[in-house]
Amino acid sequence: RDTDFDGCMKVVQEVTQDKSLYLANSMNSLRIEGQKSISIELCQQFGWEVPDLIVIPGGNLGNVSALGRGFDMMLELGLINRKPRIVVAQAANANPLYLASKRGFDKLEPVQAKKTEASAIQIGNPVSYDRAVSILKKYNGAVYQVTEQQLADAAHLADRTGLYCDPHTGVALGALFQMVEEKAVTANDRVVVISTAHGLKFSEFKTKYHEKQLEGVISQYANPIVHCAPDVEKVRAALWERLK
Repeated sequence: RDTDFDGCMKVVQEVTQDKSLYLANSMNSLRIEGQKSISIELCQQFGWEVPDLIVIPGGNLGNVSALGRGFDMMLELGLINRKPRIVVAQAANANPLYLASKRGFDKLEPVQAKKTEASAIQIGNPVSYDRAVSILKKYNGAVYQVTEQQLADAAHLADRTGLYCDPHTGVALGALFQMVEEKAVTANDRVVVISTAHGLKFSEFKTKYHEKQLEGVISQYANPIVHCAPDVEKVRAALWERLK
C-alpha cells in the first residue's frame, strides 16, 4: 500500500475538482441528506419514542453528521419532542475527534492514523469534522476512544449472544461498556448501538481472535476450534470438558 484513507481522500478531492467526476463522499451534503434516514427508521421502529443514548463509530464522521441531521429534521417537523444523547466511538489508533474533544473541540488537529482492526475508521483527518462537532454540541455529545483489546473483546463478547460483530461495531460497544463502568448509562436507559458493517466482511478478524493470533490482543473470550476423532464418546467428552 502506498497511502492510507487520508491519502486517498486527498487524491479523490483533486480528481473531482474539475467536476468531470462526481464526489459521493460525505464531503457531499447530498450524501449526508441520504444517510439521515437512519434516524427516521430508528425512531419509527421504536414507535416514535426517542432512545436515551445512541453510540456510533466515527472515522470520517459522515455517519454521526447524518444521524444528527435526521433528528434535527424530525424535531423541526414535530415527529419527536426530545433529543437523544449522541456518543461517537473512535479507535484509539485513529482518534482525532477524541483528542479534539479533550481540548473543548477548539480545532481539528489531524493525526497519522495507526493500524486498527476497524479499518474503515482508520482516518486521521476526517472531512466531516465541523459537522460532527456541531451535532455533538447540539446533542449533549461525547467522544470515547477504544483500544484494539477493547474493541476485539467487545465484538466477541457480543457474539456470545448470537451476533456476528465486525470490529467497528466492537468500537461502539467498547465505548458503551466504558460508559456502563462509569455509570454514565443506567439499566433503565434505552440505548442504541449503530452497527456500520457486518462480521462476514471481517472473517479473518474473527478467526484470528479465536485462534489467539490477533497482534497485541489477549483473546479472553476465544472459542477455539477443538479437533476431535469421529468417535461418539470422545466427542461427548470434549463437549463436557468445554461445558464445565
